[in-house]
Order: sequence, then structure tokens, then C-alpha cells
Amino acid sequence: MEAQTPKEFIENNVQKRFKPEKTAGIDVIAQLNLTGAMGGNWVIKIKDQKISIIEGTEPKATLTLQVSDSDFMDIVNHNLSPEKAFFTGKIKFKGSLAVALKLRDSGIL
Repeated sequence: MEAQTPKEFIENNVQKRFKPEKTAGIDVIAQLNLTGAMGGNWVIKIKDQKISIIEGTEPKATLTLQVSDSDFMDIVNHNLSPEKAFFTGKIKFKGSLAVALKLRDSGIL
């Protein structure tokens, strides 16, 4: 079943989609900033092939992603590829592109 809101997806689906085997060697603190009426801020930490997610902000994030709430939902519900979103300017990010691609491969985007 598709998530209806970003908060619902993050709270209920990220853990289920997470593929720890795809995160070997990754130690990242990612800041996810969603704009729009259903937006919000979340901190995603991946270390030792484990994931934790908390609502809020982390000034020391090693990767920052900003996307609108509607584009985020299109990405997570597979109506928009993360690559197309990036190349069309719908995702803005700071940090390592290689790490961002590993996040995609880990199943959370």
C-alpha cells in the first residue's frame, strides 16, 4: 500500500524498505528537509548497517537533501525516479553524490 504522507512513509515504511546489506561501509548522517504543507525535517543515521530516524534537524549532517513533499511522495511511491528528480532540480543536496546513491540503493528512497 502506498504511503499517503511523508510522515506516514518515514514512520511506517522506511524500516521495512531498508536493505542493510547495501550499506556496508556507510557511516552517514543525512538531513532530510521536506518543504510544503506536509513537509518536515528528519535525521536519518546509517552506521554499522543499522538505520535510525528521528524527526528534527542535525547541523552536523554529512548529507542534506531538500525536496518538496509532493515530489518526495512521487519518489517513494515509484512515480518519479530519484535520478530524474535530481537532474530536473527537484532534489537539492549537499554532500557526497556517491553516498546519496547508496541511500537510494539501500531502499529508503
